[in-house]
Amino acid sequence: MSNHTSLSATAALLLATFAPAWAQQPLPGADFPDGPAKAIVVPMCGSCHDINRLKAGYTPEGWRTVMRMMHNMDVPIPADQVGMVTEYLITSFPERPRPAAAVIDGPAKAAIRMFAVTTPGSRPHDPLAAKDGAIWYTGQLANKLGRVDPKTGEVREYTLKRAHSGPHGLAEDKDGNVWFTGNNAGYIGTLDPKTGDVTEYKLADPVAKDPHTLVFDHDGILWFTVQQANMLGRLDPKSGEIKLVTSPTPKSRPYGMAVNSTNVVFFVEFGANKIASIDGKTMQIREYPLPDAGARPRRIAIGPDDIIWYTDFARGFLGRLDVATGKVTEWQSPSGPKSEPYGIVFTKGALWYNESFAKPNTIVRFDPSTEKFQTWSIPGGGDIVRNMDVTRDGNPVLANSLVNQVGLVEISK
Repeated sequence: MSNHTSLSATAALLLATFAPAWAQQPLPGADFPDGPAKAIVVPMCGSCHDINRLKAGYTPEGWRTVMRMMHNMDVPIPADQVGMVTEYLITSFPERPRPAAAVIDGPAKAAIRMFAVTTPGSRPHDPLAAKDGAIWYTGQLANKLGRVDPKTGEVREYTLKRAHSGPHGLAEDKDGNVWFTGNNAGYIGTLDPKTGDVTEYKLADPVAKDPHTLVFDHDGILWFTVQQANMLGRLDPKSGEIKLVTSPTPKSRPYGMAVNSTNVVFFVEFGANKIASIDGKTMQIREYPLPDAGARPRRIAIGPDDIIWYTDFARGFLGRLDVATGKVTEWQSPSGPKSEPYGIVFTKGALWYNESFAKPNTIVRFDPSTEKFQTWSIPGGGDIVRNMDVTRDGNPVLANSLVNQVGLVEISK
């Protein structure tokens, strides 16, 4: 019996076994197009994801990159079936219609440089602009941290000791150690770049399985979000002690974080229309509701005046919150309501963020003093900048997940 026949028979058996539980509703994947790979795709992809996520669709090259990601995660697709599965996905789930990028000229001068990361299908997630000028990234599906020297283009990768850690967020301490969230494995880790040694801090609560974004406050305390568990965490690097607290809004999905000038930690709630702060001593959370119930802030930046800026991913807005007054002001992102603004930073007197669903993805500059936008298309399409950071000389850095690249926005004016 061939591998294809054997695997298809196994898939059919899996579907038949679970059929009674789904008797009152369509089987997952029942509406997928027919094809020889369908019996492989439905049970295999559905074992880890909501099977309907495939309907999001990608370009042919995007699907090939996704398949490389799945290979990195040891998804057991026999080598002689990979081509058939890939072609089925390309044919059945093409890229969805996307808004055309709005390219707007303006006074700022900037160039975007891209660097390919080493491991195919790495899915670089978060970037970090280190003090020594390097750009770090998390290879979320390659189980690696990577370091790019933008002067030479040299890339070095460090493999984590725990398999499938799912490195996600990044932060650098005062000694140059790189801290990260082990999103899949439920721990906070730190890498010594000099030796490659990794230290792990396991989250004690079994519910807290998915640490997400992290940031150091001015006292050297590490704060992090635990998105799906609806928690915030605090880690003292000196003692290794970790404290966790639950967000007061159920399923609020704490996400991006930033620290203001008075050492207050702020975060956005991606599952709700709220921004929040957490007290450094008591861990008490204060929430600031946004006026539109459909708002879903995903990332956050804080200006030198401590004004909060956020990207509303769901509605396609750039938002401003003055916590002193509670006033919220919003601007439609240039490429429209479906542009999905995502990573954001404040640098050189302006907000810089990206539109992650515009085609191609854009880098957007917003000048708060003039309320004017300027945009640049990301070379190679972007796809997708999930977070951003800023170099010591004020240039934004990017990690582009689907195209396996890291980027640097060099602002000359």
